[in-house]
Amino acid sequence: MNNEMKRMSKNDKQQALVPRLRFPEFLRVGDWTNIPLGQVLTVRDFRQAPSEEVPLYSLTIENGVTPKSDRYNREFLVQNAKKKYKVVQPGDIVYNPANLRWGAIDISKQDHSVVVSPIYEVLYVTDPSLHVPRYVSYAITRPAQIKLFAEKGQGTLIERIAVKIDDFLETPLPLPSSPAEQQKIADCLGSLDDLIAAEGRKLAALRDHKKGLMQQLFPREGETRPRLRFPEFRDAGEWVEKTISSLGEVITGSTPSTTRPEYYGGDRQFVSPADISAMRFITETKTTLTELGFQQTRPIKAKSVLFVCIGSTIGKVAQNLKDCATNQQINSVNAGPETSSDFLYYLLSECSERVAEIAGNQAVPIINKSLFSRFKVLCPKKGEQQRIADCLSSLDALIAAQAEKLDALRTHKRGLMQQLFPSPESVSP
Repeated sequence: MNNEMKRMSKNDKQQALVPRLRFPEFLRVGDWTNIPLGQVLTVRDFRQAPSEEVPLYSLTIENGVTPKSDRYNREFLVQNAKKKYKVVQPGDIVYNPANLRWGAIDISKQDHSVVVSPIYEVLYVTDPSLHVPRYVSYAITRPAQIKLFAEKGQGTLIERIAVKIDDFLETPLPLPSSPAEQQKIADCLGSLDDLIAAEGRKLAALRDHKKGLMQQLFPREGETRPRLRFPEFRDAGEWVEKTISSLGEVITGSTPSTTRPEYYGGDRQFVSPADISAMRFITETKTTLTELGFQQTRPIKAKSVLFVCIGSTIGKVAQNLKDCATNQQINSVNAGPETSSDFLYYLLSECSERVAEIAGNQAVPIINKSLFSRFKVLCPKKGEQQRIADCLSSLDALIAAQAEKLDALRTHKRGLMQQLFPSPESVSP
């Protein structure tokens, strides 16, 4: 086959774009085509200072276009009242050139205009009658499209690789010729997103309920009795002040030498702050150790309580289900004979913000082992501890089940999107 025939064959393959799953009414409409994003999107670069009417927003990988905290916004308005930022209209698409390869791109779902940092790129669909904005947003935020964007990243250092706007606009987008098919896909995925959002609200409600219940089950600051107490303990007296170290052995983690590859890649869990989420238990870790590597650490017994004591995630709390090791950013507490390990988890979770405050206003906040060990908390006797822990554990089980349901829906959405759009190979230029 000569070069011309190869080129024609390649072009034919690229033009015959057909998703694996297609709605019946569009089976005979024809193949999809690739079209450069520059024919679909137009750059918006209108700027103004933030205000109450047009507030400052941010772009995160997890939540898309989202508000800054109230405190941040107030400080910003005072300190940067004359500085102008990019305006984002409802339905605009925003991406972060430096983090696009990680998925930092989203359509603004706000019903009002906002402003964002000038480091972001802001675009809008040029002709909504030809290209359905919600379809475009789904098409460009799916993993296969993110991969195409990542291939266009430029930069000499990995952490500075960015996708410039010209390269972004040259990237091909798979497109059905009929706006009706675009709308059908958008409606299908939109209904699934609505379900995911509803289940997410249920999860948030459960977490809020748990937070409110904990405020009732533990004494307020300056008090020695909780406002809500189980009947059998109403006459049990006041809770007693103790140090964390009196409740169990405090162990600061350590990291085996990273220059020794034989220490890593085994079946022993090595916990870092990145492994601690909103869920109670550590089920898996991003890094694991071999038995040899594990021997270089300070082992943490199963059901200990892990507390992040350094950095931006200071105050995060979790429990390990099995023996593990942690890095030096975590202090662990192995409950003593008079302390319920389950109660200890909830106790440190409830007072985590107060513990974090003892780090002060350092550039890198840190609570050393000595400070952490001396921190004082209020505790009832072990029987009441376990009763409280059992109550909250049953609520945590509901939260975990709801989180799994939400994860299953998100997994289903990812699989559906792989079916509703052509494969990455056929989209490549």
